[in-house]
Formats: sequence, C-alpha cells, structure tokens
Amino acid sequence: MSGQTQFIYGFHAVTARLRAAPESVHELYLLAGRRDPRAADLSALAESHGVRVLQVDAVRLDGMAKGARHQGAVAKADVVSRQLDLDDILDQAGQEALILLLDGVTDPHNLGACLRVADFFGAHAVVAPKDRAVGLTPAVLKVASGAAETVPYVSITNLARTIEDLQERGVRVYGTAMGGAQKIHQVDLSGPVAWVIGAEGEGLRRLTRERCDALVEIPRQGQVESLNLSVAAALCLYESSRRRWATG
Repeated sequence: MSGQTQFIYGFHAVTARLRAAPESVHELYLLAGRRDPRAADLSALAESHGVRVLQVDAVRLDGMAKGARHQGAVAKADVVSRQLDLDDILDQAGQEALILLLDGVTDPHNLGACLRVADFFGAHAVVAPKDRAVGLTPAVLKVASGAAETVPYVSITNLARTIEDLQERGVRVYGTAMGGAQKIHQVDLSGPVAWVIGAEGEGLRRLTRERCDALVEIPRQGQVESLNLSVAAALCLYESSRRRWATG
C-alpha cells in the first residue's frame, strides 16, 4: 500500500477491490434508501470483510466521484501500488506469454477498456510508458470493471527499450499500423507475443515502429480508416487467443 487513499466508484470496480484486496478498503458508501439485491450483496460483501458501510445522500456521493457516474456505490480505499516486474510476468507465462503494449493512452476510458479486453482474452500484462499514459485513476478502475485488479498494469520509462528487452527474451513484438507489411491473419502468433497499439489519433511513434519485429495491418472493408485504440487491442488479442484455442 502507498499510504494514499482514493475514492473508487461503480459496483464492478468496488466489488473487484473488495474481493482482491479487502484490507485496502476503509469504508463503503451506498446511496441512502437503496434496497435492491445488488446493493444488498455489495453491502454484505463489505461487512464480511469488516468494512464499515455508510448510507449517504446522492450529493455526497457525487462529490466523492467528482461528478462521475458512480451508480450509488463509492469506496474509500488505499491506492494500491503494486511493484510489478515484466521479467517475473514473462517467467510465469512462459511460451504462452501474451502482452499488450500501449504507445500512449491518455483517455481513461480507453485504458480501462484495454484492461478489460486484456482480461477477457487472457493477456498477461498491459504495459505503458509513465509519461504517455493516464495511469490507474478512479475513472480507469470504473471502466475496467474489475480488470484492473486481475491484469497486471506495468508502468515503464522507455517503450523502445522495453520492446528490445522483450525481443531478447524471445517475444515477437508486432506493431499495428495502416499499410503494415503483413495482415493480421498472416503473422506467426505461436510462442510468446506482444502487441503494440499506438496512441489515440497519433498511432505508433517512429522509434516504436522501428523496434517492432513487424508492422501489422488489420484489414478493413468500410470507409473508416482507423479503429479506436481499445477496439484494435481487442482484435489483436482475440486473434492471438483464437489461434491458441485452435491449436489446443
């Protein structure tokens, strides 16, 4: 724990924190007068871990969530600082390693969605540079719907160097880009793989493109030229997972 606290809001985010690290939750605030099963279940979960549950009005909840949509549930919790080492993650994942690298992600909804798809398709980590990412803010935790508690998020200093480190460990690193030399269905996805997705509106930086083993294009049929970052991440992770499922 870092010693700092934050407000986590939304049923999925609060439930995930209570299940993953109940000792980090100080108090649970629920909208006064709410008696539905969802609120009752969350209250019971909190009480089972010795967390105090308080009934408060909507104005107070709105203030804690700074106007964001909280669904009537807010928790005061420690900022969990996990010292994650990418080498340890690779050691555990072995030849099945599947890593998502983000070359900049400043929109909390995109980062939350990336964590969510990473969890859904079994990625072992989401990696992003410290100075080009929004970080694990309360808004990110809400959008992630619990995935921030299950998928390691690794903050790094230098993405180009991290790509080189992955390659030295035998990980194929593919960057997504329009006009890539290969289509996504053509690349070799056996063994450990890392996908690099570019920032919203900018794509991959030149240095990042140069470090990748190959640039890969997701074929399009319509007129829209690019995909949302999290959608592109979902397609890349799905294709990797599909190949692995197909080969057992």
